Amino acid sequence: MRTAIIHEWLVTHAGAESVLESIYSLFPGTIHTLFHDPNGLIGTPWEGINVETSMLQRMPLGQKHYRMFLPLYPMAIEQFDLREYNLILSSSYAVAKGVLNSSDQLHICYCHTPMRYIWDLTFQYLEVSNLDKGLKSFLIRLIFHYIRMWDTMSSKRVNEFVANSYFIARRIKKCYNREAKVIYPPVDVERFYISKRKDNYFIIISRLVPYKRIDLVVHTFNNLKIPLLIIGEGPAQKYLKSIAYKNIHFLGHQNPSDIERYLSKARAFVFSAEEDFGIVNVEAQAAGVPVIAYSRGGALETVIENKTGLFFYKQDIQSITNAVKDFISKEDTFDPQFIRKNAERFPRSRFENEFKSFVYEAWEKFPYKK
Repeated sequence: MRTAIIHEWLVTHAGAESVLESIYSLFPGTIHTLFHDPNGLIGTPWEGINVETSMLQRMPLGQKHYRMFLPLYPMAIEQFDLREYNLILSSSYAVAKGVLNSSDQLHICYCHTPMRYIWDLTFQYLEVSNLDKGLKSFLIRLIFHYIRMWDTMSSKRVNEFVANSYFIARRIKKCYNREAKVIYPPVDVERFYISKRKDNYFIIISRLVPYKRIDLVVHTFNNLKIPLLIIGEGPAQKYLKSIAYKNIHFLGHQNPSDIERYLSKARAFVFSAEEDFGIVNVEAQAAGVPVIAYSRGGALETVIENKTGLFFYKQDIQSITNAVKDFISKEDTFDPQFIRKNAERFPRSRFENEFKSFVYEAWEKFPYKK
């Protein structure tokens, strides 16, 4: 099978790139991406790899401020000429699934999510970005309207959808009226370990972007005066630092070994977003650390309430405060070994076996292959 792999952008190594790593190892092929930043990939499996980039790669500020080119994504992804391939594998959370292909090409999309900000998180995105009123808000709503139409239309170019959770499978059905096979993403659970000694802090590991609602956690821990470590970087970092008290520490980017150490010694991991799957939730559990999570999205499929963590049911300060206090009152009841065992349901080997089988079965059934 001559394979083309489509991925939105290769600028860092996060959860979607971990999935891409396994797909690439199973079905080596040319990687096509809108943006590629080699400097951001140093020390990752993508260091030094050759990729095909879009015309947007050559735009001024393209590599560092790629999100500002959103209105051009649909056109740019359609410019990849894939005629020489008979198998197309897209790893998509924005527009990768929208590549042009013919009827004798099998296109399988591993969908991390339909675009959150143009579908069910539109109004939250506008609100937390202060874009709910005015001319700029009107223009963004108009762009979103156009992209929603393209997104729905381009979903017809996919032969088979694979979702990273049942939550996302339902979203795919809602947005595209398509069924999806659920294959949970790979988690490198063996990287993490249970520490014999806990330190007195809670922890967040996340991109610092508005929809993660880390601001709510910061306000909560300001009030509780409990130490909180925040690992990660992003556009919301400056604002979050400006509202944080001295008990909250921003550690920025950390290398994998330091993340493993900080995580293993934490009292609990706090997760305030509605996430598609939430690999970091599973990583925390692999370290034997309980998760305090918002009761929406993929967390409901990875966290067992009162066994491996606790849920809060509203994205507000009071709900998070109540959950943290509830956790503290029963902290000693959580068994790190049981928590880790729950995380072991999601190893990389399971993903690779299931995805490989799915692709070969789809290929065998595909009637128009060259």
